[in-house]
Amino acid sequence: MIRAFTSTDTRWAALAVLCIGMLMIVLDATIVNVALPSMQADLGFTPANLAWVINGYVIAFGGFLLLAGRLGDLIGSKRVFIAGLALFTFASLLCGIASTRELLVGARFIQGIGGALSSSVILSMVVTMFTAPDERARAMGYFNFTASAGGSIGLLLGGAITQIANWHWVFLVNIPIGIAAIICAVRYVTSPEGLGLREGADALGAFLITAALMIAVYTVVEIPVNGIASVQTLLAGTIGVVLFGGFIARQATAAKPLLPLGVFRSRNLTGSNIIQVLVVAALFGFFFLDSLHFRRVLGYNAIATGIAFLPITIAIGALSLGWSAQLAMRFGPRRMIVAGVATSAAGLAWAAATPSGSGNYALIFPSMLLLGIGMGVAFPSLMMFAMSTATNRDSGLISGLIQTTAQVGGAFGLAILATVAAITNDSIAFTIAAVCLLLAVVLAGTVLQSPATEPPGTSTSSLQG
Repeated sequence: MIRAFTSTDTRWAALAVLCIGMLMIVLDATIVNVALPSMQADLGFTPANLAWVINGYVIAFGGFLLLAGRLGDLIGSKRVFIAGLALFTFASLLCGIASTRELLVGARFIQGIGGALSSSVILSMVVTMFTAPDERARAMGYFNFTASAGGSIGLLLGGAITQIANWHWVFLVNIPIGIAAIICAVRYVTSPEGLGLREGADALGAFLITAALMIAVYTVVEIPVNGIASVQTLLAGTIGVVLFGGFIARQATAAKPLLPLGVFRSRNLTGSNIIQVLVVAALFGFFFLDSLHFRRVLGYNAIATGIAFLPITIAIGALSLGWSAQLAMRFGPRRMIVAGVATSAAGLAWAAATPSGSGNYALIFPSMLLLGIGMGVAFPSLMMFAMSTATNRDSGLISGLIQTTAQVGGAFGLAILATVAAITNDSIAFTIAAVCLLLAVVLAGTVLQSPATEPPGTSTSSLQG
């Protein structure tokens, strides 16, 4: 294992495998959206039931992320990653051969669990393999590109696959990729041995947080159907809050907690996760509203919509795959977060100032370019801060926590900004999103600090006693 960590070729090959696994999961989030009308026509979904093709996956994915990350610490990140890939690939097969609505939705739920298992531990393995600051910055750049650009690629692939073949193949295409990723993961990916289940087998805590997250995500994704002030929304939200409160109380008293509350003493961990919630919430709202604009106002089909988002993808790629690491090493990651998020805020301010009914793509292009540049600069450095206090005892947990805040932040941001846009207009929603990013800039400039200046004893391993 030590030789694997010190072999540059092996480590970068392992990173490629991790990024392929992440790309498959990220692609699935958008590639399926394109095929929804075909699924509805073929399997007889009602409009309300059709949403569960997406919601079944999102609820399972968001609900299991934190537990999956902790399992990586306890039984080994490599085992959890491979198990997640296998489950995701098997569920993709079930989705691809589904001939009934029930089988498709059930398989999507299983697919969400597999996606949570795999994606929750990727950052953990990246920081374990790459300890030198310059190499870690480069590795984070590659990961950021994969996680951020996969959505646009998914729109393009989804449209092409649906038009050339049929909706079944948006799932079946995962099978050869998943099998290849599993084989390569067995060969190249390494991770420290797990601590053992006795170090954190908090069954009650695991149940409470998983149920709380699943109900929270369910509440948010059902807001467009039930309404934000409906009895269903308020009841489900209350149950989620009670379960989450029970989880916090359990973690404060358990001898071997699933999530030791002491990890939040780290300014970098807490601050970067709050910043991520704000940033992802704003960006998810932007992507959703612009997608609707391209379809309804500009008349773009799925493929054209994917092409329209390419300025973001290209900007992220150009920065994440090269310059962002160099900039972070030269000017410091905190300055890069401030500069990048501020640039993205400028992009959203531009979007807010653009007339809502504009049919001119040239007016929209600058906001997308600014967002792409800002994300490409900020996100690799943000991930570095979020993982800066991770150790072999808690890296999976922290990795899962980062993925959880991204998922929950995206779900809440999408629901809130879409509701605001429906009640008022897109410009107001974009303005709120820009304010979220400005708040994130303030937090980055005042809360985050160089990892070398973090007070001692802020990692899980030093707080468990």
